[in-house]
Amino acid sequence: MSLSEFQEIVEDFDILDDWEDKYRYIIDLGKKIEPLDDALKNETTKVEGCASQVWLTYKLTGTGQSKNVVFNGESDALIVKGLIAIILTLFNGTEVNQCKNIDALAELSKLGLQEHLSSQRANGLRAMIDK
Repeated sequence: MSLSEFQEIVEDFDILDDWEDKYRYIIDLGKKIEPLDDALKNETTKVEGCASQVWLTYKLTGTGQSKNVVFNGESDALIVKGLIAIILTLFNGTEVNQCKNIDALAELSKLGLQEHLSSQRANGLRAMIDK
């Protein structure tokens, strides 16, 4: 995953005319991420502040200064799982020390999500990014 993959999502969003289609697209993105093993769904990986059940995990790949982070996540809600997939495109494969340089909320604003998510989902999205 990468910022270029995120840019593809932005471009796809621009093509879609209405929010019903955009929600379907988000759900489809969520269906493409690998499900978490049940053992990884615990209090340590759970994201607090989400109305849905959300879990985020990560692992480091590489060595030394070039360690990259790979996140995975899951939710019991289809749209939220799609939001996780979008967030993963922003961060996965990034060098650990570069993650803090990604302004996820600014990037996500390119999709216009804030105006179309319930306040609970918007809060949950921020909680996922913070985690």
